[in-house]
Amino acid sequence: MLSARSSLQSDHPLFTHYQFSGAFDEMFDWDGQVRPHYRPLYQRLLELAASDLQERQRYANLTFLNQGITFTVYGDHEGTERIFPYDLLPRIITATEWATIEAGLKQRITALNLFLHDIYHEGRILADKVIPRELVYTCHHYRREMRWVTVPRRIYTSVVGTDLVRLPSGAFAVLEDNLRVPSGVSYMLTNRGVMQRAFPQLFANIGVQPIDNYGQALLTTLRSLAPPQRPDPSIVVLTPGVFNSAYFEHTFLARQMGVELVEGRDLLVHDNIVYMRTTAGLRRVDVIYRRVDDDFIDPLAFRHDTILGVAGLFNAYRAGNVAFANAVGTGVADDKAVYAYVPRIIRYYLGEDPILPNVETYLCDEPDQLRYVLEHLDELVVKAVGESGGYGMLIGPHSSAEERAQFGARIAAHPRNYIAQPTLQLSRAPCFIDERVEPRHVDLRPYILNSGDQITIVPGGLTRVALRRGSLVVNSSQGGGSKDTWVLFR
Repeated sequence: MLSARSSLQSDHPLFTHYQFSGAFDEMFDWDGQVRPHYRPLYQRLLELAASDLQERQRYANLTFLNQGITFTVYGDHEGTERIFPYDLLPRIITATEWATIEAGLKQRITALNLFLHDIYHEGRILADKVIPRELVYTCHHYRREMRWVTVPRRIYTSVVGTDLVRLPSGAFAVLEDNLRVPSGVSYMLTNRGVMQRAFPQLFANIGVQPIDNYGQALLTTLRSLAPPQRPDPSIVVLTPGVFNSAYFEHTFLARQMGVELVEGRDLLVHDNIVYMRTTAGLRRVDVIYRRVDDDFIDPLAFRHDTILGVAGLFNAYRAGNVAFANAVGTGVADDKAVYAYVPRIIRYYLGEDPILPNVETYLCDEPDQLRYVLEHLDELVVKAVGESGGYGMLIGPHSSAEERAQFGARIAAHPRNYIAQPTLQLSRAPCFIDERVEPRHVDLRPYILNSGDQITIVPGGLTRVALRRGSLVVNSSQGGGSKDTWVLFR
């Protein structure tokens, strides 16, 4: 239950504007007491003046600027390249909480991988009517070209970023899955490097689990996908190029792994073998960590008007001469309408109840649910099933009547393209804003690596934060930022 207090009773100037709400507060319990795992951070903040924190924030911003840690906002006429917003105060998660998150994510990714193999092969889950056949076949990211294609180790989802939210009860739930080309892991890693320098003594004393092995864990995962006849595989990161919103991340991860960063023009296919152009001649490529959507992989197989892909690449893939991470067609499993069926998918393949629940979801292509959504647009969050980054979204309580009318018309015209969810009170974590500490809404994107033999999740993830007061949208393209995530050893 919510405490009767609306603000924190503190004489320290940093906390005089700290307001409570109906959301779960990561640092304080309902009585305004500091949660045990946050006490070292709270005590350290009490020892500092706003000017001290401001200096650390300036250092962090300068570090991001010097390292070129940016993202792109498409359609912004004032300029696209921006420094990634970073909040100085870490989000802290206990070892017990992390154990539940880790178990739930491993369960979920295992089931989704079995689901993807099934729908592109026998289709048992469709024949048993656990999930509607038409829902899968009308998904924009379903690829008929992948029917009966054998993928290495039967792993479709090698790299996954799953978005979690903490509900007012304190429990974590899955908001959505990202299985095509999930981004943000470079910000998780760079955030940690900045934080270790901003609060070195606190970081050393509190006992934070490390995440700096991610690059090697990713490389190991990619190596496991290589064709069996290639014991020393050549691996590349395939990027759309410098104008992509996540180009910094593509270069960062290539450096972390010590592999080549390539564009489509750097590759060619001959006799179903993929080669990379180098100054020493052609070099065979065995594994491609692709940061390019399915549509742009191969102009002969998918979109014919693209110059990003490589002609013949999909045929080499189907022949088993090159591996992709992630596999083509994985977007079916992060369609926001398919998301609603994931608890059933887990029960069907694993015979287990989900460890991490879904958020309640309304499917607009079902008449009764469509009617409810259209009648309650002012209360719901509506999302386009194939969009990401906060685009194609209506937050009902923060919308105007005109916006709801326009969105309602779009939903009624194409109900399959939309789902709706209750407006969640995402948990709030302390942030350093305008020289004081204020709470802001956050979510969490852990990163999962799946090699088939092992599922690895580095302890933490990218905590995204809605930096605008009252906002629930954490995406950087919509005014959000990020903060370091500390998972404690105990």
